[in-house]
Amino acid sequence: MDLGLRGRTAFVAASSRGLGRAIAEALAAEGVRVAMCARTDAIATAAAEVAAAHGVETIGLVADVAVPAHVDRAVAAAEARFGAIDILVTNAGGPPPGPFEQHSAEAWRAATALTLDSVVNLCRAVLPGMKARRWGRILNVTSIAVKQPVDGLILSNSLRAAVTGFARTLATEVAPFGVTVNNLLPGYTRTERLEQLADARAAREGSSRDAATAAWTSQIPMGRLGEPAEFAALAAFLASERAGYITAQNVAVDGGWIRSLV
Repeated sequence: MDLGLRGRTAFVAASSRGLGRAIAEALAAEGVRVAMCARTDAIATAAAEVAAAHGVETIGLVADVAVPAHVDRAVAAAEARFGAIDILVTNAGGPPPGPFEQHSAEAWRAATALTLDSVVNLCRAVLPGMKARRWGRILNVTSIAVKQPVDGLILSNSLRAAVTGFARTLATEVAPFGVTVNNLLPGYTRTERLEQLADARAAREGSSRDAATAAWTSQIPMGRLGEPAEFAALAAFLASERAGYITAQNVAVDGGWIRSLV
């Protein structure tokens, strides 16, 4: 299927590795020019590798999406290089795990800046152009936790739910301008973030990383972890011309882990 994306420009946050990197790869494979950002210089290498693998232009931008000034600077640099941004993928490393009593007021402020404010600020930066051109795709990487909270992740559970409310409201506001807003809900997927969560669970339960991973896998009907490329394939489709009538949705890629009906 031709997704109709060749020649478009995407901005993919937190894309030096993991789900963000996989999404950048999937879009580049469709002929999309990709502005990739992350907090470290590793993003330059990642961007060069994506460009070499798929024959498209990329740019690697060092930016912490939890800092509003970094967001504005990165988006401006992407627009200076490629022009208009057609596709925005909001993404960030998850906030730390732990029970409510473990997190200070400062931890809540930092998690809010990382998980919620980053989405708001990225959308604010790109939406005027999308609305003016009457075409745009906004994809927010959230979590299966917005449909079925995960024990021990009170910061993530709370703030990703806030992103869901923001996105649902925004989707209605921008739909008349040809802009769609959808949330992608990764399940237990083979990334460094999952390894960190497995280590935290192992420490809490006095077990091992392998035991923690096995416990999660036993809850997944497909009997295995997801792969980043499987998740990224959904992102590429929802960013496409073919998905122009799909908006305000929360779509899980979880091997059947979520047990709810909708």
